[in-house]
Amino acid sequence: MADSGSIHQTEDNDAKPYKLSDLFNRGWKIFEEVDTTNEPIGSNNVQVQIKRGITALEDVTRMVAQLQLFSRNELLEEMATTDLKYLVLPALLGGLTMKLTNRDSRLEIVTMAREYFHEFLRRCKEYKVSDFKLPKSPMETDEESKTSTNSLDLVAMAVQRQAKIERYRQKKMTEDRLVEIKKAVDSGMADEEVVRDFYLLTVKKWINVALEEIDSIDQELEILKRMDIPTGPKQCKHPSRPPMKPFVLTKDAVQAQVFGAGYPSLPTMTVDEWYEQHQKRGVLPDQGMPKRVAVEDNVDAKDHEDEMKEKQVENDDEEALVKARNWDDWRDSHRRGYGNRKNMG
Repeated sequence: MADSGSIHQTEDNDAKPYKLSDLFNRGWKIFEEVDTTNEPIGSNNVQVQIKRGITALEDVTRMVAQLQLFSRNELLEEMATTDLKYLVLPALLGGLTMKLTNRDSRLEIVTMAREYFHEFLRRCKEYKVSDFKLPKSPMETDEESKTSTNSLDLVAMAVQRQAKIERYRQKKMTEDRLVEIKKAVDSGMADEEVVRDFYLLTVKKWINVALEEIDSIDQELEILKRMDIPTGPKQCKHPSRPPMKPFVLTKDAVQAQVFGAGYPSLPTMTVDEWYEQHQKRGVLPDQGMPKRVAVEDNVDAKDHEDEMKEKQVENDDEEALVKARNWDDWRDSHRRGYGNRKNMG
């Protein structure tokens, strides 16, 4: 019998033997409590409960393997009613594993959960519990995606959509039926036929859950794998310059002190300090510009012209002397600005 197996479980420092059915029911109860709790799933209390449930169900898995409860040569009708509930064992482990919230091990968590769900579906397929298509492994899915065409993808999407609609309909019918007979089973008043029907309906319910979970896991695995793939060698970038700091250009040192006192985070300088700083760097508007060269050339040309005039006077150039005397006489008889009507109204 299935219940003949037992395991020693330590709790509160007391060794207590658990029967197989008791340990399985304990793990199942923990799953239901965690699945319906109002506490955050990531809270320490809930995570501890999840790990306890996983440990209990792992112990049950080892005991089931030792007792060899399942055989590929056995038909579903030949299985004892008390053993039917252990078909759900891998699905419960998958459900609890998916509730673990360790972000650093998320890829490992969802991969393990998928294996649990896939093992559950494989076993149900062998016993022909219901008619469904066994999901392929991620490796098989990747190979198909490489060779598939767009038209085949559209057909596959339509088939998957129809299958999801059918699963939802079956799941709803199964859950409604389970609600009707669960009270009778829990009370211990139900006969073997009702109990067997209850366990079979529970297995069928978990088949739909496992199929949905694997669909969700495959999508998450794709995202996690993309996040883990390196994007290639990083491109060399120029070293970033430090950001420019604002400053207040003040008219004098006194104003600089005023702004400095009121805005200590903004460096200040006077106009003279700013001019000297930029003059040292050679970045003033008139530094190194052709305009400055042109001005200097004009000044040199005028000095050269005056020098030539002086030399002509010194050499007693008659024409130059006449012009010089006439110019001096004219300046003596006319005041400065005479004849300039440019700025008159």
